Amino acid sequence: MTAVSSALRPAREAATRRAGVRTLRTSLTYVALVVALVGTMLPFLWMVLGSVKTEGELMKVPITWWPETFTWDNFATWFTTLDFPRFLSNSVIVAVLVVVGNLLFCSMVGYALAKMDFPGKKPLFAAVLVMLMVPGVVTMIPLFVLIANLGLVNTHAGLILPFLAAPFGVFLMRQFMFGIPDELIEAARIDGASEMRIFARIVIPMCGPALATLAIFTFLASWNNFLWPLIVAQSGDMYTLPVALSLYSAGKVGPQYGIMMAGAVLIIVPIVVLFLFLQRYFVAGLATSGLK
Repeated sequence: MTAVSSALRPAREAATRRAGVRTLRTSLTYVALVVALVGTMLPFLWMVLGSVKTEGELMKVPITWWPETFTWDNFATWFTTLDFPRFLSNSVIVAVLVVVGNLLFCSMVGYALAKMDFPGKKPLFAAVLVMLMVPGVVTMIPLFVLIANLGLVNTHAGLILPFLAAPFGVFLMRQFMFGIPDELIEAARIDGASEMRIFARIVIPMCGPALATLAIFTFLASWNNFLWPLIVAQSGDMYTLPVALSLYSAGKVGPQYGIMMAGAVLIIVPIVVLFLFLQRYFVAGLATSGLK
């Protein structure tokens, strides 16, 4: 027994060392993640606390994290002087309609590219990939000229129409729909179902995670879009929240940081609510789309 115990002792010591190394690696990983989380959340915490500070306290040196005097004047300015409800309604109208358009049109194009055969299919998909690599600012000027010639400057239609179908959405839906079994679609075709019926009754119900992922990405892009609304919206009653935040927090004597931070808080609240509501579908969509 003594000999057997002596023979097994090195193996036990090696296993103990390996377990200790794994524990150390796990601990270091958690420490790094906590540090990264704190570093990521600090600017948001500063923004939220700064939104309830006076302008004098925000400019104070050295800085103070916790407000010495809580004030809601910065938020009140948005709801009284700056007409926040109008800016919010403009952003909601644009973002919601852009999301609906992308969910519909990107799904239809993605279905055609994934499950249908037609002349020009490969060149069309190549064009989608090319558009993914083209920066948006490259097409900004010709797109504005087109919108101006159509008489849509300073209208909701001018803010919405150019973004109703995005190349990223087409690519995402195509990749996801490749995972839908062809046997289901072929069986429906044999039974006499039309392509639109197959799309609406079979394909779309199976694309929940991808649709949720596309909705979140599209909503974020539209909600945070600044340059295009700044160009197209040429009067205050058509401003979206990012444009209003940029223009109305400038002040006559310099930036009004309290109003700016309060506006930033108001802008991110809908984004946080949407992500929390669709988080489960969002993670599932990223996981399954990455396997295609």
